[in-house]
Amino acid sequence: MHHLTTPAPSFKSLLPSPPRHAPFLPNPRLLSLPPLPYSPSAAAAGHSIHSFGLTSRDTDLSSSSAHCSTSLRNDAAVSHGKLRSFGPKVVDVATLGNLCVDIVLNVPELPPRQRDARLAYMERLSASPPDKRFWEAGGNCNVVIAAARLGLHCATIGHIGGEIYGQFLLDVLRDERIRMVEMTEDGDAVDTSSAAYETLLCWVLVDPLQRHGFCSRADFREDPAFSWMSKLSGPAKMAISQSKILFCNGYGFDEFSPGVVVSALDYAIEVGTSVFFDPGPRGRSLSNGTVEEQHALRQLLKMSDVLLLTSDEAESLTGIGDPVLAGQELLRNGVRTKWVIVKMGSKGSILLTASTISCAPAFKVDVMDTVGCGDSFVAAVAFGYIHNLPFVNTLAIANAVGAATAMGCGAGRHVATLERVIDILRESNIQEDDAFWKELLVRNVKTDDEVTFLSNMALNGSSNSPSHATLRNVVSELLPKLESARLEGKLAC
Repeated sequence: MHHLTTPAPSFKSLLPSPPRHAPFLPNPRLLSLPPLPYSPSAAAAGHSIHSFGLTSRDTDLSSSSAHCSTSLRNDAAVSHGKLRSFGPKVVDVATLGNLCVDIVLNVPELPPRQRDARLAYMERLSASPPDKRFWEAGGNCNVVIAAARLGLHCATIGHIGGEIYGQFLLDVLRDERIRMVEMTEDGDAVDTSSAAYETLLCWVLVDPLQRHGFCSRADFREDPAFSWMSKLSGPAKMAISQSKILFCNGYGFDEFSPGVVVSALDYAIEVGTSVFFDPGPRGRSLSNGTVEEQHALRQLLKMSDVLLLTSDEAESLTGIGDPVLAGQELLRNGVRTKWVIVKMGSKGSILLTASTISCAPAFKVDVMDTVGCGDSFVAAVAFGYIHNLPFVNTLAIANAVGAATAMGCGAGRHVATLERVIDILRESNIQEDDAFWKELLVRNVKTDDEVTFLSNMALNGSSNSPSHATLRNVVSELLPKLESARLEGKLAC
């Protein structure tokens, strides 16, 4: 059942807010924000770190920080065969681009499909911005907020403008204990008064049937929104080198040129940072896009460590309708690909490696809003990857985090909380559909595949059937890690 308990506002009745070009007002709380962890190699190269708009040139990089919102473990990079060690990896997850402010509105009908009509529709909305109560952090903010709530240390790399929307986004990220690394440097020749420098806005439109439509200025540009960025900045490189995982998705191409995205991929590989890539709906258009876009997509599909796709997206990129076969095709075509994860919506999810197939049904919850569920799912997969969890455990926590987000209203600050995830796991109410999974697996299982299926009962596998991992055992292994993360979060603040 899909419903929204708190209706989004109608754009005809919204209170006015300050104009888009309102002057930037410094936030005194930002002045105490410490920089990213010290990196001797980066310091030697003269790189600086931009943290919430501040540069490390004004800060003692060698000083330690005990600030509750930015405490970081100074442990070495995880090295369990999935993550390679390349210097201190003190950030768990960094995201590339796709930072925006969502504005959620109830509308009588979704915007028209025609480009000119959609543009006119968006301009009418933009002429009367909504009250700040209806602003929300969007895009990759969903990923890092969900990951931070699981106890991971997060940074987000991209661009946020200096206007009121950018200030709002910075405040949200800071409150969630997430670092912002700016893609521009002090010496860059950028017209900061230009509309192209502003924070991206995304209008999230909800019709009476609770269907969603999305609209932003990036939809109406031939070139990326931040086409003035031509290279990775020093701060961005430092953040990538100090992160265990760099997450990219197809929406990053709306902001950055294919060359910038590929340079981030190449640099992550160079410094031993694992790359997660979710092509999303943009995968189809990229595969039919410019020569540069097609090349960038191929590189990301081949060189990423983990691919995450819906079953429809997997079929779109491979031409194979069976999600298991499509995932295995992506694995075969990959050079560095270790995991392919196929999201099956209300059915659950599948994790494929070169020799294993793991499946986990979804959890039963009262669904209020599905926006942000996929982003939250990514955050939990990163948690499992970093903690070297068994594959089926990783799927279980990812399904739980996605379900916890679906129980809320909207994304951003409304994504899954740790408490809600723990409650879902404790209730252990999964959507078992034996007929669906049996049909899917029987036609795909090979004698040399190790197949594991999450269920309420334990069964040993055979050459023609999967092993059943009991939900009770999986939950008993996950809860101590999550309880520990909750305790650490309370102690940090």
